[in-house]
Parts: sequence; structure tokens; C-alpha cells
Amino acid sequence: MSKTVLVTGSLGYIGSRLAGFLQQHGIRCIGYDTGFFQDCTLCPPADPPTVLKDLQTFDPRDLDGVDAVVHLAGMSNDLVGSLSPERMYDPTRAYTRKLAMACKAAGISLVFASSCSVYGIGAEELVTERSATHPQTPYSLNKLQIEQDLLAMSDGTFSPIILRFATVFGLSPRMRFDIVVNMLVGMALTARKVVLNSDGKAWRPHLHIEDACQAIASCLALPGRLEHPLLLNVGDSRNNFQIVDVAELVARQVPGCTVEFLIPGRSGQREEVLSLVQDRKIHDGVDTRTYRVSCEQITEALPGFRCRWSVEEGVAAHPG
Repeated sequence: MSKTVLVTGSLGYIGSRLAGFLQQHGIRCIGYDTGFFQDCTLCPPADPPTVLKDLQTFDPRDLDGVDAVVHLAGMSNDLVGSLSPERMYDPTRAYTRKLAMACKAAGISLVFASSCSVYGIGAEELVTERSATHPQTPYSLNKLQIEQDLLAMSDGTFSPIILRFATVFGLSPRMRFDIVVNMLVGMALTARKVVLNSDGKAWRPHLHIEDACQAIASCLALPGRLEHPLLLNVGDSRNNFQIVDVAELVARQVPGCTVEFLIPGRSGQREEVLSLVQDRKIHDGVDTRTYRVSCEQITEALPGFRCRWSVEEGVAAHPG
């Protein structure tokens, strides 16, 4: 009998690719999404039947007939306008607790999409799941707080799976161009120029969206009930790159493309252009968010899982 999985955030960047992926692997999906980006499609999505509802109004009865939940929904990255971090992220933490408590009461497994950004500032060596966390943004702090809530809630009857995703990239029916590889590819294809708003020396781990989907599918395929929660970095240790190296890799794929560095006041750019490229988390050309991630543990915890995409292959596969 096919497993039925509820995917929150099913109409987002990852969710729009995940639902079709899971259904191709014999898993029945139900979507759960506000629908804010329902019509923002780059290509036709394979959306499952979807409940158009805000998780802030979640009711435990919404889990009727569901065997597992993949929780992708949440606020992404930076603040919107002048809203405070509390106003942005506190509801995300509250509705995740409510969802997890309902899963626990119903005996339903939960897979939570966290982020490697919780490491924030890593040492020279590869950070592991046991390494200290130093979140640098409200977004990454929110992810870490939710992880802590889920771990505190776990016991012999409820063992959530927490996936710390590397920075995801690749084609989705509902694209995001505000994440590193997608952003740089977008610049290269449209302007034949990749502009970096830092010195590019910060390290990031990267993960193709199809490998992210495969990791989730592997979690759902685990037999029986877990005795302990799982916390896993998701990615491939070989896909740790400095931003400048990704920029140069992208530029090599696009004829005539160059890499430039944004230096406020010296670039010759108009101020309104500068405001679009600058980032409040970068000061004097330095991005303090830098970390290299070890992804060895996931290959032991999820038999058969391996990342199939390198950054080079993913960039070459981008349309254009």
C-alpha cells in the first residue's frame, strides 16, 4: 500500500520539485500551502492535490489519512521590508511546534527541512552534526530554535528527522534566484556579467535540488519507527566551494561572461543598482557567514543515498 505524505510548502521552490519526484517513486502526496506563489511558474509543475491554507490555522484533523509529513513551509532568508525578526519568524516556530505535536499524537513521522546556515561561522575544518552552531541571521536562528523544539519533544513515540540542507540550487517550476548558484547563473545568462557583493572568499556547501528530493525520499523509505531522532547534514563534502570559485565556474559556462566585484563608491554603478546588489550581512567586502560542511553521516544513516550532482554538472544543466 502506497504511503501518503503531506508536504507543507508544496508550492514553493523545493516543494514544487519534490511532489512530482515523490509521486514518481510511488509515494502519494498531498500539498499544503498558502498559495502565495501558486501562479509564479517558470515551467509547468506537477502539483499534487493541495490544501490552500496557512499553517497558522493548522488543525490536527488536517492530518487525517496521512502517514508522514515533510515540513518545508516557513519564511525564507532575509527580512521582508521593515518587519521585525520576531514578527517574521515567531509564527513559523509556533506553527511548527503545533504541527509536530499533532504528528506525535497521531503517530506520524515528521521530516523537517532545516539548513546548514545554522553553523554560521565555521572553523577551517569541515563542520559536522556535532559541531557548534553560530547562526548569523534571524532565518538561521529560527531554524536552530525549531530543531531544538523538535529534539526536546522527541521520545520513544516520536523521533523526527531533521535535515540540514546545504544551499540548494537547480531548476524548479517555481524558481528562486536569490540563492547563490541560481543567482550567479541568472546574472551570467542575462547580463554576461557576474557581480559579487563581497570578496567571494566565504565558503558554502551546495546541493542540487534533485539530490535534496532524493534525501527526503530516502528518509520516507526508512523501515519502521525510529528509536532516536536523526539530525543530518544533506549534501556532498565535495560540493563545498568559495563563492568566487562558483562565480568563475559559472562564467566559464557562458561565452563572454566576466566576474566583477562590487565596491560601493568605486564601481561606477548608479545608487539604485547598488542597492539591489548589496547585502546588509556583508561589511567592507567580507561575508562572515562561511562554513565548509561534512556530509559523511547521511550516507551511513540513509542506505543508498548519494548526491548525484556536482556543482559543475548542475550549472551546465541550467537552461540557457
